[in-house]
Amino acid sequence: MTKRGADLLREELHRLKAIERPANSQAIGEARAHGDLSENAEYHAARERAGFIEGRISELESKLGNAQVNRSEAGRRRRPLRVRLHRGRRGRRGRGFTWQIVGEDEADIKNGRIYVSSPIARALIGKEPGEVVEVQTPGGIKRYEIIDVRYE
Repeated sequence: MTKRGADLLREELHRLKAIERPANSQAIGEARAHGDLSENAEYHAARERAGFIEGRISELESKLGNAQVNRSEAGRRRRPLRVRLHRGRRGRRGRGFTWQIVGEDEADIKNGRIYVSSPIARALIGKEPGEVVEVQTPGGIKRYEIIDVRYE
């Protein structure tokens, strides 16, 4: 997981604990004040929301507790965090693009962030600039030439 990803999870966890949980507890209290709980839709909705909030808090605490944040350390080989590629060979038309290899919660292919366990990321890890990798994708085999690898 990148430092950015861990920071985003910490922010979400803080928001859930400091804002969402207390607001939902207040909503439950207000719904209880309306009387008969068996037919009180507001109460049942607030209780359901409380279950979601508590589940997400538990999930985030577990992820953060088990996370390995990718940090630069002298003399230690790390996973590449950014890989600049060119589809096919560089001599052909087309432009290069960059993918950032990230943890599960940060993955967003449209914004150039791919999950570390994806087939493309697994094919790129351990490769050097100038190498060509072939990746089996649902759309067939794709060839990429690695232009640059950064360990940030």
